[in-house]
Amino acid sequence: MTGRAPTPTHCPYCALQCAMTVAAAPEGVPEIAGRDFPTNGGALCRKGWSAAKLLDSPERVVRPLMRGADGRLRPADWDTALDAVADRARAVRRDHGADAVAVFGSGGLTNEKAYQLGKFARLALGTSRIDYNGRFCMSSAAAAGNRAFGLDRGLPFPLADLAGAGAVLLLGSNVAETMPPFLRHLEGVRGAGGLLVVDPRRSATARLTSDGGGLHLQPTPGTDLQLLLGLAHVVLAEGLADEEYLAARTTGRDAVARSAAPWWPERVQAATGVPARLVRDAAHRLAAAARAAAAGGPRVYILTGRGVEQHENGTDTTTAAINLALLLGLPGTAAGGYGTLTGQGNGQGGREHGQKSDQLPGYRKITDPADRAHVAAAWGVDEGVIPGPGVPATELLHSLGLPGGPRMLMVHGANVAVSAPDAGRVVDGLRRLDFLVVCDFFLSETAAEADVVLPVLQWAEEEGTMTNLEGRILRRRRAVDPPEGARSELWILAELARRLDAPGRFPADPRAVFAELREASRGGLADYSGVSYEALDGGAAVYWPCPATGPDGAPSGADLPPDAAHAGLPSLLGTPRLFLGRFAHPDGRARLIAVRAGSPSGAPNEPGFLTLLTGRLMEHYQSGAQTRRVPELLAAQPEPRVELHPSTALALGIAQGDLVSVSSLRGRAVGRATLSADIRADSVFMPFHFGGSGSANLLTRALTDPISSMPAFKNTPILMAPLGPGASMAAGSTADRPADPFPGRSPGHGLPDLSAAVPR
Repeated sequence: MTGRAPTPTHCPYCALQCAMTVAAAPEGVPEIAGRDFPTNGGALCRKGWSAAKLLDSPERVVRPLMRGADGRLRPADWDTALDAVADRARAVRRDHGADAVAVFGSGGLTNEKAYQLGKFARLALGTSRIDYNGRFCMSSAAAAGNRAFGLDRGLPFPLADLAGAGAVLLLGSNVAETMPPFLRHLEGVRGAGGLLVVDPRRSATARLTSDGGGLHLQPTPGTDLQLLLGLAHVVLAEGLADEEYLAARTTGRDAVARSAAPWWPERVQAATGVPARLVRDAAHRLAAAARAAAAGGPRVYILTGRGVEQHENGTDTTTAAINLALLLGLPGTAAGGYGTLTGQGNGQGGREHGQKSDQLPGYRKITDPADRAHVAAAWGVDEGVIPGPGVPATELLHSLGLPGGPRMLMVHGANVAVSAPDAGRVVDGLRRLDFLVVCDFFLSETAAEADVVLPVLQWAEEEGTMTNLEGRILRRRRAVDPPEGARSELWILAELARRLDAPGRFPADPRAVFAELREASRGGLADYSGVSYEALDGGAAVYWPCPATGPDGAPSGADLPPDAAHAGLPSLLGTPRLFLGRFAHPDGRARLIAVRAGSPSGAPNEPGFLTLLTGRLMEHYQSGAQTRRVPELLAAQPEPRVELHPSTALALGIAQGDLVSVSSLRGRAVGRATLSADIRADSVFMPFHFGGSGSANLLTRALTDPISSMPAFKNTPILMAPLGPGASMAAGSTADRPADPFPGRSPGHGLPDLSAAVPR
């Protein structure tokens, strides 16, 4: 790495996208420093502070790898590897049709890469079979937001607005551990006793309610919908709703009232375990704060996270949270609002520009003739060459190698062997494929299964843009030189497109890709046409939608000359606060959608079953493929733990620190028992950051929400038992799979070892 001045950029992990600087050195690990910014105020979490440790990791993949006849991965040159990928793609398409080649993307890709990947799949491969891992973490919130507001943006207001809140209802998100710098925005409401947290666990975030008069509601797992219906019942039955707002700005009030009527607090108590008095207390607190906010007092917000979304009724549950916000008169006003906390670094931008199976850039629908025509014009192709909609992620992954399913898969920025539901079934599918290509910078569990591994750039080695959880578009800047053998995914896609004689243009320069993205999104719901690198580099705060011209016809920063002085660019572009005055539906009104609570599928009827909750630890991120390679983070959380209540442990004969077996109908996993009174006695918590026998997703179901296709990660029936003396972490498996599918392992972190030339 060559030395250069400190470079302002953003953290590579979660959607908070904390601002930082990276100072490269001729030798050694680059230095990270926090940078003052509205989202993080200069603070970073443990992952952010240690992010540079991965840039020169000895486990970095720095040359293409190809699997030989002996089943081992060995280094190859770029031309050989890319020729092999293109040749196999042509052969599979010829023999089995275009949809026999599939693409799986990521919410961690830059906007430019997400855009180009969707375009590559549809034009270079001609396939409809593309989806991405954002389907696992944002799809229910997106579906609920679209049907209620006509538009999905995680937070339709700047995150800094929370600092002045008088009340915040937070459901299904443990921000104290998943994005610690977020807590600075909750300090005021916490101190005022206005923080209300809904979580089956007494998480680090839930514990914040205990010193200040806040409220923690601890429902039975999977009953968030009943709880929200109960809150709506109290608001409506006791005359606490903002009827003037409802009449002026919404439709559907009466249908929602009918759906909430059966859920009086005592019935909610019976269904959720939350005392009726707390249901009433929470509803009255929120309503009183909303009335005060409408009169000019501190604002009120309702926020949701994956804990209420990753269920088979996740869209309806999120919709119930939006209904509650609308009943209180919050969205689109100065009194507060509703938002959902995007998880992945570019979870927002990644779902706007064409990675989803049913979507084109700009949040356009692939089935809409006008949307198809607009994008085809931007791409310079005939509209007829763009395939129709594909299938969502879980269905795509579970059809790999089966009759009618994909025979070849290209994976970009995802580790589906660990992160997908019913992960054992996904690994089986990866092994059935004729050909698997993985673009990654480490040999993840998914890359270890590949026929070709293509080494790509890391966050501090590339240029591009990201979109954070508040819809703010940010610049990712190159701060260090990449290893000689690694390449940008834009370059890889351009080279493959050339080999495949793809129609359209496939530039490798991110600025050129962004210029085309602007045109493809122009006039769409997620309009980026008014965004420019010049404005972003000049420090402008830019929020989508950001059309090229404002309501008054004045040009935005994107239409100024590229060499315009930064001082001449606007300091604020786009729409930081959505829905002021009207919502995105044609009539300008929000939709209250009546939802009803049914019985969850697959709930255990026999005694002894517990409910598995999966989630995150502070030290790790997603599948752990990166953070398990950072020594400090691995030392803090070296193996999967299984958190259970002491009374449950006593009944099962489990002691603190025991290795335990966790079994479901899909497989078996192993973890280290951690006894805690912070979890309900009917529940078990296991993080999803570990692979091999410690993979929580060996247990989770492929059951999905019928509207969003979000998997039901959060409510899996399981059985637990202690493992005997001498047991090891290798004791877990699926029914038909060896305990450890990756025999070439590095010691300590449970990850495939590049030096072992992993056999398949």
